[in-house]
Amino acid sequence: MADSPAEVLDFLSDLASRARPHAERDLAELQEFARSELGLADFQAWDHAYVSEKLKEARYAFSDTEVKQYFTEPRVLAGLFRIIETLFGVAIRPDTAEVWNEQVRFFRIERNQAQASGPNPSLEGSPTVPLVGSLVGHFYLDLYARAGKRPGAWMDDVCGRWARPEGRLQTPVAQLVCNFAAPVGDKPALLSHDDVLTLFHEFGHGLHHMLTRVDDIGVSGISGVEWDAVELPSQFMENFCWEWEVLKHMTAHVDTGEALPRALFDKMLAAKNFQSGLQTLRQVEFSLFDMRIHARSEAPGDTPAGPSAAGWIQQVLDGVRREVSVMPPPAFNRFQHSFSHIFAGGYAAGYYSYKWAEVLSADAYAAFEEEGVFNPEVGRRYRESILEAGGSRPAMESFKAFRGREPRIDALLRHQGMAG
Repeated sequence: MADSPAEVLDFLSDLASRARPHAERDLAELQEFARSELGLADFQAWDHAYVSEKLKEARYAFSDTEVKQYFTEPRVLAGLFRIIETLFGVAIRPDTAEVWNEQVRFFRIERNQAQASGPNPSLEGSPTVPLVGSLVGHFYLDLYARAGKRPGAWMDDVCGRWARPEGRLQTPVAQLVCNFAAPVGDKPALLSHDDVLTLFHEFGHGLHHMLTRVDDIGVSGISGVEWDAVELPSQFMENFCWEWEVLKHMTAHVDTGEALPRALFDKMLAAKNFQSGLQTLRQVEFSLFDMRIHARSEAPGDTPAGPSAAGWIQQVLDGVRREVSVMPPPAFNRFQHSFSHIFAGGYAAGYYSYKWAEVLSADAYAAFEEEGVFNPEVGRRYRESILEAGGSRPAMESFKAFRGREPRIDALLRHQGMAG
């Protein structure tokens, strides 16, 4: 979505300046806790992880094991489906298909009859082919870890929406894959809150792929969406996992059936933004380093492969740290040697997209906060403007179609406890 490296650098510099006071406060808290509670008077960068964990334990005394008892997989899945159905005018139904493992389930998404055909008014000339019945798409759901399964979580497409040359409409199919602990005995699977966030995140990608109304397979769904916008729908869905009105209906203790206690939710919410200032500056540091080494093809007086190129890389990183870091690492640190995102992970000159997508998703979710988290009218606008448009137009146009303006950083700062 960015038009130039300068635009990215300006965004990162602005975010750094806003986060810095909060990062300085985070660091002061760590130093004081290390001195008064741990007897560590000379706090150093390498003490950060240990002291942070101790401070978090002291301040927010709850365990993942305690929280997991309330997040049973059937209850979470039913709550997720209810949100999708309420906001986006669809119904999710079990379906049958050949699967690659007995634990894999298959579902169909149907559009409500009021939405079953006709063009999306925000997309000129689309669709060219009316929907066949009320079918929107299908998805495979593969939630549990097992031997030989690739680790992690992801959404991948089986096929995309396409008005085929012979006149038939191909509806999209997605696979949504996680690695949660499987059920044991007669008990349902229990999810950590991080697991729930992961599930909602991947479903956001899936909705982007499946709810498209674009018939050109090259730009339908997630195809053709700019790299720094593709995480908008996924990170957007994570916001629902921090809503009390969502969680109190989406949780039930595995033994008692009681909903998540409000006091426990408040602790989780407080812990969510623990050291958000330091974490933000860390991401800005990585992003600035990435952008600056890629914004010029060679170091002054050197070629990138020359004998002093490595020294220039270190100089760039040192300069970024002097500019934004409040807790610089020691001189022997060689973080850049293992920053695989930018040389083996596809994020070269694109690492900033993590933070940019957070800005987009927080600002988009703010519309629901302003007009009602479960407001179907806001859900319709979001669906039509962003999910249905896919990659058929610039992501900035889609965002402005939904919000009526360009993105603002305010909602992200508020969500991360850095508004003041």
